[in-house]
Amino acid sequence: MYIKPASYGKKNGVWYASPGNQGWGNAGGGGGGSRLSRKPSVTEVDNMPSGSLKPSAGRVIRIINSHDHSVQCRVLLNLRTSQPFEEVLEDLGQVLKMIGAKKMYTSHGQEVRSFSQLRNEFAEVDTFYLSNTPTLPVGALGPGVIPPSPARRSRSRLGGSVPDDLSKTTARQRARSKSRPRVLYAPENELVRASSDYPLLDAMKEEPTRITIRGLRRTFYPPQHHPPIDNAPPDKKLSLFWVHGYRGIDSKRNLWVLPSGELLYYVAAVAILYDREEEAQRHYTGHTEDIMCMEVHPSRELVGSGQRAGRDRKSQAHVRIWSTESLQTLYVFGMGELDSGVLAVAFSQLNGGSYILAVDAGRESILSVWQWQWGHLLGKVATLQEGIWGATFHPLDDNLLITHGKGHLAFWHRRKDGFFEKTDIIKPPSKTFVTCVQFEPDGDVITADSDGFITIYSVDADGAYFVRMEFEAHNKAISCLVMLSEGTLISGGEKDRKIAAWDSLQNYRRITDIKLPESAGGVRTIYPQRPGRNDGNIYVGTTRNNILEGSLQRRFNQVIFGHGKQLWALAAHPDDEVFATGGHDKYVALWRRHKLIWTSSVGYEIISLAFHPYGAALAAGSSEGHLVVINAENGATMLTIRVCGSPLNCVEFNQVGDMIAIGSQNGSIYLFRVSRDGFSFKKINKIRGSQPLTHLDWSSEGNFLQSTTIDFDLLFWDVKSLSPEKSPIAMKDVKWMTQNSTVGFLIAGMWNNRYYASPANTIVSTTSRNVVQDLILSGDTDGYLRLFRYPCITPRAEFTEAKVYSGTLACVKFLHGNHSLVTVGGTDASLMIWELTEE
Repeated sequence: MYIKPASYGKKNGVWYASPGNQGWGNAGGGGGGSRLSRKPSVTEVDNMPSGSLKPSAGRVIRIINSHDHSVQCRVLLNLRTSQPFEEVLEDLGQVLKMIGAKKMYTSHGQEVRSFSQLRNEFAEVDTFYLSNTPTLPVGALGPGVIPPSPARRSRSRLGGSVPDDLSKTTARQRARSKSRPRVLYAPENELVRASSDYPLLDAMKEEPTRITIRGLRRTFYPPQHHPPIDNAPPDKKLSLFWVHGYRGIDSKRNLWVLPSGELLYYVAAVAILYDREEEAQRHYTGHTEDIMCMEVHPSRELVGSGQRAGRDRKSQAHVRIWSTESLQTLYVFGMGELDSGVLAVAFSQLNGGSYILAVDAGRESILSVWQWQWGHLLGKVATLQEGIWGATFHPLDDNLLITHGKGHLAFWHRRKDGFFEKTDIIKPPSKTFVTCVQFEPDGDVITADSDGFITIYSVDADGAYFVRMEFEAHNKAISCLVMLSEGTLISGGEKDRKIAAWDSLQNYRRITDIKLPESAGGVRTIYPQRPGRNDGNIYVGTTRNNILEGSLQRRFNQVIFGHGKQLWALAAHPDDEVFATGGHDKYVALWRRHKLIWTSSVGYEIISLAFHPYGAALAAGSSEGHLVVINAENGATMLTIRVCGSPLNCVEFNQVGDMIAIGSQNGSIYLFRVSRDGFSFKKINKIRGSQPLTHLDWSSEGNFLQSTTIDFDLLFWDVKSLSPEKSPIAMKDVKWMTQNSTVGFLIAGMWNNRYYASPANTIVSTTSRNVVQDLILSGDTDGYLRLFRYPCITPRAEFTEAKVYSGTLACVKFLHGNHSLVTVGGTDASLMIWELTEE
C-alpha cells in the first residue's frame, strides 16, 4: 500500500504548500524530509490579484457549487504536484460537500479539463464552478449562461474557437510542466455555506491520508485532536498461552501420545503438547505456515513435521526435526527442494530412524529420502500421482517405501545408486482410494479404502505381493488403522462414526465395535492412551475437531472441544475474562481463557457475535439472516428474529445497550430497540445501503455508525435521520466506542507499513483496540497478528508480531483487563489465547 507524501497542510495557523510534493521537512533540519520555505497564507494571497502570482508559487481561485451557489470557497493551487487532475476535482468536491465531483467550468461555461488550461488558457479567470454530473445543467452558472456545445470547447482539446476574454492567454507561450497542481483547502472562515450541523473544515493540523487498497485509492481525514504519534514498538510482546480445538476437519494421522503422557497434535502452524493431568500446554512454534503432516521418531523423543509453502522465501515448504523435551529445532531440510507443501513424512524403523521421507505437494508429487542428521538427500523420484494420501517405510526394510492414495498403492525400492524401482500393487487405472496402511508383525501389508474394505497383502515365494484376504469393515471410508501389540487391529470409520476391533490371529474376526455420537463427528485418527499396554484405552481425534478418550467397552468422553467448521464469530465479555465463539457448525461456545464453560447448538451458521453491555445476553448473527439471542449464563436460546434474507456479517450494541445495529451482506444496517438487559428486541428501521458490510462501530454518544465494506470503503451513517452521512470530513472528529473497522486515519499505518515484508499485498482483515486506547491489534489475510501503539498513523510505526496461521485471521479481540487477547482463524476453525507480556 502507498500513501502519497504530504504536499500541503497547516502549521501554527499558517498554510504551507510543499514544492516538488516532498512533504513536511524536519523542523530541525534533520530526518527524512528537507526544510520547506514558508508560503503565503490563504488570507495573504487572497488580498493579492491572482494574476500577480508567479506560476511556480501557485494561484488562488474561487470554486462554487454549481447546484448551490451559497456553497463556495477560495483555494490555493500548488503547481508542482504529481496528483492527477481528476483527484483534485474530487478533493475540491469534498470541500464543497459534493460527492463525486467530475467537471469544472468557467463562468462562461467553458469546461476545464487539465492543469495546462488553468495555467495558460484560463490564467485570468479566478472563479470556477464544480459539477458532479456528466453535463452542466442549464442555469447552473446563473441566468442567461448556457453551457457551450462540444464545438465550442477549448482549443487545447478540440481546436474550437476561444472566447475573447481568453485571447491574451492563448497567445502566451505554453510552458511544459512535469507535474500538476494540488488543492490547498481554505480555513473554515473562508467557506461560505448555507447551514450545517457540523463544520465542514476546521483548522486542519494534518493533511488527509491516502492509501491504495486493491488498486483503489481511499482518502481518510484527520481529526482536529488525537493522541500524540509514537512510532516506537509497543512495550508488550505476544506470547501464545493456549490453543483450543484440534485439526481433524481436513488433516490425517495427527494424534500421538508421548512418553511423558502428553498428547501431541497440531493446529494451524502450531504443534501442541497437552498435559491433561497438569492442565497445561506447551507449544512448538518453529513453523511459519500451516503444518500439513507430522510423524514421531521411533525414539519418541523427536518429531518431524512438514509445512505448506507461503508467499516469501522465509516461508518455503520444508521439514523440521525438533525435540519434544526442549522444543528446540534440531534440523531443517527441504528449503528450495520442496514445492508447494509436504504431503507426508515418515521415519525409517530398522536403522533407528536415521532416514526420513517426504512427499512434495507439487504437480509431480516428488518422493524424497533424506539422512536428516547430515541433511543429505539420498534420492528422489517423481511419483506423478495426483492423489497421494500418505507414505511410509516398510518396518522390515529401510529401502522399501510405500505410497498410497487415489487409485494408487505402490512400492518403491531405493537402490544403492539412489534410483527407485516401482512396483504397482494396485494396477492403474483403479477407482480404489487407499486411505491408510498398517503392517502385521511378519511384514504383511494391511490397507483400508474409501469403500470401507480392509485388504491384507502377503508375499509369495517369488517376492510378489498378492491379496490374502479382503472384507468389508465399515460403511464407506475408513480413516485409520491401528495394530495393537497383542494382535488386535482397530479401524475407524469417517462416515459411519464407528470404531471396530478385529482379531488378526483369528482371521480378522470382529471382536466388538462402538459408534460415536453425531455431535462428535467421524473418526479421523486413533492412538492408544498408553502405548505398549493392552488395556484397550484409546484417544480418538474426530472430523469435527474434537478429541475423545475411552475404550470399546465404555463410553467416550470429550477431552478437547473445537468448532467443527469455519469459525468467524468472536465476542469478548464487557467486564470479565470470558469470550464467546460461533461457527458454521451451528454451535456457540462460551470460554473462560482455557476452560470451556458451555456449548449450545443454535440451528444456524453463526458468523457474528456481540455481548450486551451488561454481559447477560449474547446476540448472534447467522448466515441466513437470523438474529439469535442467547442467555450468556447457560447458553439457552431466548429469542430468534428473522432480520433479512442476507448474512448478518456484523452486530454491535451501542454503549448504553438500548440499541443494536446489524450490518448485512445486502449493504443495509438494521436497527433494533433493546430492553430487558438485552433480551427484548423491537425493530426500529433500517438504513439502506448498497455495498456488503463487514465491520461496525458505534460513536460514543450513539448518534452515528461507521462501517467497512467488503471493498474496504469507510462509510458513515446517521442513526437519527436514518440516512448515510455523505461527507467524510464532517465525521472526522467523531469519537468511536470501538475500532472494529479496518480502515481509517488513525490506523492507516497498519496498511502501508514500511517494515512489512511485502506491504503492497497486505490486507488487514480484523482490528481491535484496547479499552485505554493505547494499543491496537491487527490481523491480516496472510495470517500475521501484529500489535501496534495507538494511534497508528504513519508507515514508520513499529510493531511486534506473531504468525501461526496460513490463511486469513478472521477476528481478534482484547479480553477484559487488556492482559489477554483471542484470535480465530476462519476456515481452519482454530482458536488461540495470547498473553501480553513485558519485553
